[in-house]
Amino acid sequence: MTISQIGATHAPARLSRDQWRIILLASLGGSLEFYDFIIYGIFVQYISAQFFPVNDPYVSLILSFSVLALGFLARPFGGALLGTLGDRYGRRPVFIASLGLTTLATIAIGLLPGYERWGLAAPLLLVAFRLVQGICLGGELPGAVTYAVEAAPRRAGLACGFIIFCVNVGVLIATLVNLGIQYALPPQDVAAYGWRIAFLFGGVIGLVSFALRRKLEESPEFVNLHGKAAKHPLGELMRNHGRAVLVAAGVAAIIAGFNGMLYGFVPAFLVKTLGYPAPEVALAMTVALVVSSIGLMIAGWAGDFMPSRLILRAGSLLMLLTVVPLFALMANRGASIILVLGLLSLVFSLTSGIWPSILAGLFPTKVRFTGIALSYNLSVTLLSGFAPLAATMLIERTQMPAAPALYIALCAAVSLWSSFFIADRASAAAPATGEAQLKATGLPPL
Repeated sequence: MTISQIGATHAPARLSRDQWRIILLASLGGSLEFYDFIIYGIFVQYISAQFFPVNDPYVSLILSFSVLALGFLARPFGGALLGTLGDRYGRRPVFIASLGLTTLATIAIGLLPGYERWGLAAPLLLVAFRLVQGICLGGELPGAVTYAVEAAPRRAGLACGFIIFCVNVGVLIATLVNLGIQYALPPQDVAAYGWRIAFLFGGVIGLVSFALRRKLEESPEFVNLHGKAAKHPLGELMRNHGRAVLVAAGVAAIIAGFNGMLYGFVPAFLVKTLGYPAPEVALAMTVALVVSSIGLMIAGWAGDFMPSRLILRAGSLLMLLTVVPLFALMANRGASIILVLGLLSLVFSLTSGIWPSILAGLFPTKVRFTGIALSYNLSVTLLSGFAPLAATMLIERTQMPAAPALYIALCAAVSLWSSFFIADRASAAAPATGEAQLKATGLPPL
């Protein structure tokens, strides 16, 4: 029985202890994924000084953000590769191997000597390690979502909300580590070696997560395929579910744009351009993460009792209406950054808690891992990976510090538009999954 069939014929039930254990083990890698992403964004100005020491600090920062973007470029390839392997051979082996490689790359970045000691080899190896992370992480969060909905199909909203909650825990740990380093070390030591401590701590998290994830069993729905897994999941996905991929990428647009901008660009921007004290920025990010984590759990829970597409629609519309005024307040120092980032994260939590279950409902079990991975990573690569570069160019061209808000607003508009081309899994007809949900909305064929 598929996720949509269960959601259409049964009322939500409580999650069992075994289901919670599977969901928790599946979520561990996603926490590390966003920890690494946030740590790189927070300490990018120090990384740029050690690996790209050019005379113009603006050019150095652009080069460092480009390395971040290159890591994201590898994610669609990694998502397609790992998703294909996961749909063909099982979720478990892919899940364990990807986390192990990601952890090793994180530790390697923390230990990598700078340009002064290793010359050109230093930035080249930094790029290589980021590419390894990008390939592996391309399947990490999609795999966690796949595991969650297949382990608890009758509570897919809550299960996926918890997955994203754990991702936020990774972000929260990153901001707390930043806060601790900023308060414990003088600025010159933070620039010299403090940022390396953050990466090595992420490596420790990865090693612990790897040891725990080895206890994870195979997904129940994949086992129930009884050897009928797709031999060529990517080909089957593109032939039979191409429209679902496009709609799913649109649904994830607001997630990719907001995360890429707020967490990949804003911390360095607030400190380096607007002159906010680094400890104040770290505290504001921490408060925002707490607010977002609470809100997204409520949104995920609500998605099991009401049409999730309506929650997505409401969250996208609210973001579209509020992001520009809130960014203007932050840029012009019209309100506390703690208040502004808290409000932005509260609005974002509506979509952050509901998008994974929507994506999972668009694809059948045979191609679910590949479908989620490909669509999600397309959005992340195009909208999140290049968000810092886009923000820098927008500010430079417009001379408006609040210009990055326009980028987030555009992403919110894409998700709002996409919400009209999906049928909620809880309200769809019993056999309606994937393409059937799209046909009900009148989405034209590719």
